[in-house]
Amino acid sequence: MFNALVVNKDDEGKTSAAVTQLSLDQLPAGDVTVAVEYSTVNYKDGLCIGPGGGLVRTYPHVPGIDFAGTVEASDDARYKPGDKVVLTGWRVGEAHWGGYSQKARVKADWLVPLPAGLDTRQAMAVGTAGFTAMLAVMALEDHGIKSGPVLVTGAAGGVGSVATAILAHLGHKVAAVTGRPETADYLTSLGATQIVAREEINETVKRPLEGETWGGCVDAVGGPMLARVLGQMEYGASVAAVGLAGGAGLPATVIPFLLRGVNLLGIDSVMQPYENRLRAWQRIAKDLPMDKLEAMVQPATLSDLPKLGSDILKGQVKGRVVVDVNA
Repeated sequence: MFNALVVNKDDEGKTSAAVTQLSLDQLPAGDVTVAVEYSTVNYKDGLCIGPGGGLVRTYPHVPGIDFAGTVEASDDARYKPGDKVVLTGWRVGEAHWGGYSQKARVKADWLVPLPAGLDTRQAMAVGTAGFTAMLAVMALEDHGIKSGPVLVTGAAGGVGSVATAILAHLGHKVAAVTGRPETADYLTSLGATQIVAREEINETVKRPLEGETWGGCVDAVGGPMLARVLGQMEYGASVAAVGLAGGAGLPATVIPFLLRGVNLLGIDSVMQPYENRLRAWQRIAKDLPMDKLEAMVQPATLSDLPKLGSDILKGQVKGRVVVDVNA
C-alpha cells in the first residue's frame, strides 16, 4: 500500500480531496511504474483539486501534472529499475492519474531520463512551469532576441520566475512584470534588472503600436496584457505566450504583425515531441542557476495540497512549490 492524494466527487457534484492509501493494482495501465519522489503545484492542479474539478472527467482521480522519481518496474527496454526519470505533460494529473502519489504508472513515451546535473528534487523545483519557461526561452532564441530588455509577465509565478532566472543567467536584461510590489526583492534576486507594475502594462490599449521597448517577451498572462505588449515590441521581436490566466481573448489588431513584424509564438508544454522535451531538460540542467532555483522553492507535503490548490487559484503562491510525496 502507498499514499496518494485522491479527489472524489459525490452525487451532487461536490469534490473533496484527501490523502488515501492505494494498492498497485488500482493504478491505471502503463508500461513503467515509478516510485515518485517529488511533484509540484501548478495552476492546473488547483483546478483539478478545487470545487467542480474542471479538468477532471473521471473519479476517483489523483492530480499532479508532473513528477520525478525512480523506475520501479518496466515493460519497456528504454527504462530499467533504478533509472531516474521526469515526466511533464500528456495530460497526466488530468486525464491520467498523476504525481500526487507515492507510485505512478505511465506510458514509457511520456518519460524523459533525468539529465546529468539534476536530482529529482531539483527537477521538480523546475517542474512543468520551469520546463515551459525553457521552451519559451528556446523559442525566443530560435527567432532571435533583439537589443532591448526581455519582458516577463506574471514574473512572480512559476513560469515567470524560472524564465526570469534563465534569461538573466544567459546575459539578457529582464524587465519583470508583477502586480505584487512585495515581490520586487524576490524578482531582483532572480536577476531582474527592472520591475514593472502590472497596472502599467495592463492599461487599456489605446494605439495598436507604441514605442519599441522590448527585445522579446515571455508572456505568462495572456488577455489584454498580451495585446498591450504586442504593440510595444521592437521590430521583428517575438512574444512567447504560455499562459491564459488573463483570459483566452486577444483584443488586438494585426498591425503589430504586419507593420512591425512581431512574432507571436504559442508554447504548449503538454504534447511536446520527445526530442524537444529532452533538449529542454538538458538546457535546464545547463542554463538554470541552481542557487536561484532554491530561492523560488517552497516545500510541501501531500496533506498541504488541498489548501495550496486553493491558494494558487487565488494568485497567492509565489515561485515553485515542491511536494515531497514521501514526507
